[in-house]
Amino acid sequence: NAANAARELVIQRLLFVGNACENEEQRLLEKVHAEEERAHQSILTQRVHWAEALQKLGALRTYLVDMITNLDDQALVVSAIPRAEGRVSPELAEGILEPQESLKLNFNQTCVQSPLLHRLWASAVLCCVAGSQEIHIDEKTISPHLSLSEDKKTLTFSPKKGKVNLDCPERFDHWPNALATLAFRSGVCAWKVNVEQSCAYKLGVCYSSLPRKGSANEGRLGFNAASWVFSRYDKEFRFLHAGQLRAVELIKAPAEIGVLVDFAGGEVLFYDPDSCAILFSHRENFTE
Repeated sequence: NAANAARELVIQRLLFVGNACENEEQRLLEKVHAEEERAHQSILTQRVHWAEALQKLGALRTYLVDMITNLDDQALVVSAIPRAEGRVSPELAEGILEPQESLKLNFNQTCVQSPLLHRLWASAVLCCVAGSQEIHIDEKTISPHLSLSEDKKTLTFSPKKGKVNLDCPERFDHWPNALATLAFRSGVCAWKVNVEQSCAYKLGVCYSSLPRKGSANEGRLGFNAASWVFSRYDKEFRFLHAGQLRAVELIKAPAEIGVLVDFAGGEVLFYDPDSCAILFSHRENFTE
């Protein structure tokens, strides 16, 4: 009886999830179709506008050529410009080269935004064994303010610099940064970071071209265009990119943070696996 009840519970819940997914799929596909139709209609309207503008330009050109042809050289020098200004019809040039809501010609990607789809997608990636990468820290990149555990998975900050070779070109010599040994270049990449014992941290992704030397913001995580960071300091949580700080309001500090990078979808996402809550999501066209 207990086994049958457990089996029925699993089936009922999976059916519920399946129905929810089907309904959400239908809703999103309808929104995509409606947005596609709107963008297509806007393009047709714009095409008609520019066809009319082209006809007006052709008529204006013909008028100006005829006017100049019928004037002798002296009259052209003395009175062509005033006469042209006086005789060109305002209606002839009206609307030429005026944009007709060009921004609305683009397909609006926000029509496919779905909190349900976002959460299900993140959960599926992070729960899939093949979809979650094992991260190890590259010792050559570690700042002298950081120390690495024996399993090469845990970093600990120290205000005092450790004794390391600062001449190593891969090493960060000022900011407390470190990079993973594995670089991601395509597909969907995901990993989890345990932050339960830390009340101050930065984690995220950056381009490998991030400068390693000096105290400039170009090498400071979150303060340049080459890094995307989720940070915590005491009870304050933030997302940082290109020097822009976005406060993230959380009721409870996550014990673990999932990081997802979708190259094709152009998105980096920070996720709490325990509560299935998206902490922050950022759209980006990755170029490296």
